[in-house]
Amino acid sequence: MNTITHMSQINLNGVYSYADYLLWMFQERVELIKGRILKMSPAPSRTHQSIGSILHREISYFLKNKNVHVFFAPFDVRLPRTKSQLSDEQIFDVVQPDICVVCDNLKLDGEFK
Repeated sequence: MNTITHMSQINLNGVYSYADYLLWMFQERVELIKGRILKMSPAPSRTHQSIGSILHREISYFLKNKNVHVFFAPFDVRLPRTKSQLSDEQIFDVVQPDICVVCDNLKLDGEFK
């Protein structure tokens, strides 16, 4: 599949994997749930960002010196359905939570896409 630069180039009713998602270079923010595209709001409000920033700071402070990682959006979280479905082509759920706490280093693969 080629790089996609505009949402009009894809079927919004199709089912897509994380491998497809990586080829999308359009402006709209989307998540994948069961392979279906869900549009996200273009940008969070100032109040949303302020609250998220406070929560991120407090959670990070609480977990300081623990073997965990705290991430702030945008950050792709890939959710394989089973432990054997780890390839990009087998993952159909990709979300971008506002705050993500990862307690198991094995869940981080070093991919910063």
